Amino acid sequence: MRPMTKEWLKAAYDDILVIEKIYSDELLSHMTAFHSQQCAEKSFKAILEENEIEFPKIHKLRKLQNILPVAIDIQDVFIIKTLDELYIESRYPGDMGLLPHGKPTLENAKEFYEFAQDIFNQVCIILDIDPEEIKK
Repeated sequence: MRPMTKEWLKAAYDDILVIEKIYSDELLSHMTAFHSQQCAEKSFKAILEENEIEFPKIHKLRKLQNILPVAIDIQDVFIIKTLDELYIESRYPGDMGLLPHGKPTLENAKEFYEFAQDIFNQVCIILDIDPEEIKK
């Protein structure tokens, strides 16, 4: 495995660790969305790095997913769109990561967390790396 690939995965796992600490806090549901998006983005970039595919400096999950050399199984195709929208909004005061009906719910936060974990785990399988190795 290329050293930078492992760094991308470590960074993605760091986002999972943050999510684990905050996803059940209603006040931080928008930040769960932010870190879930970041975990998926960094996981996608790990695949691209490992396959020596240059990628633009973008944060859009759908665009990154479209240039992956392998398929990622995503059960809810709308979650990527939602996370991309919340990612930008959660970075700036004002809307603070609001969905059309307001701040993400705790149920949304749990879905985002499960999505991030699933993407991370799929990428570890694709790259043939034990997730425990990343946690060190």
